[in-house]
Formats: sequence, C-alpha cells, structure tokens
Amino acid sequence: MGTRRRGQRQEELWYRGDLAEAPGHPFYRRLNEVLDQAGFDEFCETRCRMFYHEKLGRPSLPPGMYFLVMLAGFFEGLGSERGIAWRVADSLCLRQFLQIGLDERTPDHVTISRARRLMGEATHREVFGWVLRQVAQAGLLKGKTIGLLL
Repeated sequence: MGTRRRGQRQEELWYRGDLAEAPGHPFYRRLNEVLDQAGFDEFCETRCRMFYHEKLGRPSLPPGMYFLVMLAGFFEGLGSERGIAWRVADSLCLRQFLQIGLDERTPDHVTISRARRLMGEATHREVFGWVLRQVAQAGLLKGKTIGLLL
C-alpha cells in the first residue's frame, strides 16, 4: 500500500523564487491542519489496509491522498474522475492542499477510478463520516442538516 511520508522529498535543485506559488485557499489550509492533527493519513491507511497487498503490484495512490482527492472533487463541484484529475493537475492551490510538488505527477483518472472501485461504499461512508466529525469538532462546519449524494 502506498503511504504518504511527509518530509522525505529530495531538496529542490533550483531557487525557490523560480517556482510558481499560490497563496492557497484558507479553507483548504485549515482543513489540512484539522486533518493532520486528527491523524487522517493513519486513519485512512488503517481502514484501507485490507484492500492492498503487502508485496504485489506497483505502488498505488495512498488512501489518504485518494480521499483528499475525492474531497477536492466534491468541494470543486466535479463529478467525474477525469474532471478531478484534470483540476488537480491544473491547480496550484489543490496541489498545495494535496501536498504534491510541481515536480511530482498528480493522480490520473485511471488511478482515481481504480481506487474508487477498490474500496467499498462502507469504507467511503466511514472515512467521510470521520472527516465530517473532525470538521464539525473544529468548528469548520455550521448548520443543522447534512446531505450526502451517493
């Protein structure tokens, strides 16, 4: 199973000022803070371990990144894997949210689609329910009614 290992990137070979940067979106920044503090990656990897073989196959899309990609698609109003993949590849803000460097490839629509089929509906419900609870506890969610489209 692929895991997101923070801080293991090679030092960049160019000056930082030469790279395009985006100020980011305050909501995505705050969401990352909340999810990091709650142990989002570890939670996703634990829940999705059964879907991945320990040794066979190529490294896949880490579960934490997959669910962040799906959240980004929801927040951006995108309903297709192709649309999500294109938007993630095109947006500096979403690359920052997903912690994908400019020199790194973004997930393609085939990888996103395969991950979606691999994990069952129950896993999606569990992870997204967990995210909603974390966001509500952090005060990022206001309102009395939540609607889920499945």
